[in-house]
Amino acid sequence: MNGTERMNRWRLILGKQAKDQISFGDGGWLEGGISCYDLEDALDFLYSREYGEDVRREGGTEGSRLTAAAWITKIRRLFPKETVEILERHALDRYQLTELLTDKEVLEKLEPNQELLKTILQLKHLMKGEVLETARRIVKKVAEEIAEKLNQDIRRSLLGSLDRNSPSPVRSIRNLDIKKTIRKNLRHYDTENERLWLEQVYFSSRTRKYSQWRVIIAVDESGSMLDSVIHSAVMAGIFVKLPMLDTRLVIFDTQVVDLSAHLDDPVETLMSIQLGGGTNIGGALQYCGTLMENPHKTIVVLVSDLCEGGSLAGLLTVSRGIIESGAKLVCLTALDMEANPVYDRRTAQHLADLGAYVGAMTPEALGDFCGKVMR
Repeated sequence: MNGTERMNRWRLILGKQAKDQISFGDGGWLEGGISCYDLEDALDFLYSREYGEDVRREGGTEGSRLTAAAWITKIRRLFPKETVEILERHALDRYQLTELLTDKEVLEKLEPNQELLKTILQLKHLMKGEVLETARRIVKKVAEEIAEKLNQDIRRSLLGSLDRNSPSPVRSIRNLDIKKTIRKNLRHYDTENERLWLEQVYFSSRTRKYSQWRVIIAVDESGSMLDSVIHSAVMAGIFVKLPMLDTRLVIFDTQVVDLSAHLDDPVETLMSIQLGGGTNIGGALQYCGTLMENPHKTIVVLVSDLCEGGSLAGLLTVSRGIIESGAKLVCLTALDMEANPVYDRRTAQHLADLGAYVGAMTPEALGDFCGKVMR
């Protein structure tokens, strides 16, 4: 990088407020034919907010200011994908540019990822009509991408019978999938000689057999738990498809909402989340207790920061009842890919003393844990 280009980059960092002290050299061009003036306009649209509204509204002879839609188009042309995602995140989180999510054209241009999903869940109350439908499509896409990443490992951890959907790397007569082999090769049946020619033989993964367990996942809706809420909903959607599990999902603040009927629809599940409000963990666990039919075949997974807004004594009483019934109580202070917990350590210690498992987990670790419990 030569001295002129270095100076141009410093001018971009300092912004238009430095135009009287530093000018763009070499006509304002960077390597690759990128115009410094275009870059400055794109950055100024966002970061001039640091100087306040008055500076951004100053008059002048320059072209009209960017709209949110034009800004999205511009940054995608000028910056690499990783930088675009950072700019979008700053716009939404730091500068509260909610128009990015209330304009259908803009929303369609945003990069679908978990950060955008989180923002949609926080701002969905502002959306209507076509904007809301666009948001739902984004939620669906991101939820499916998360599920795709988690599905294989979780199924491997939990699947307790002969998995007809998962080809086995071990080719043995014990793992031969006879029905699938016959069905897939019927087109090669020799009617004259009454023989079935096998073009391909299919095998299935055989794992330990289990009787059905009920897994009840209770998720705290408080804003600090948003990553865990998303992963809990996706996990429940994966669990519900496994034959050895009877899965229930409830979300709670001071009220409890049972979303078990929507587990096959991750969009409906996630869009039902209402972030914020108080927290009554004891009340949520009390409801979970009503869902237990065979406690010795039940795992209750509480996903919460354990900041109880109700009675701590009541929470501990309900928790003790679940544990003494023979059910397993798992209290997860975080359930996401990072598993970085922020939680009430005093309440966590009380629950651990009762016999609950307390900790943070990644989704794969929860799958392994449940698999070990069921074995």
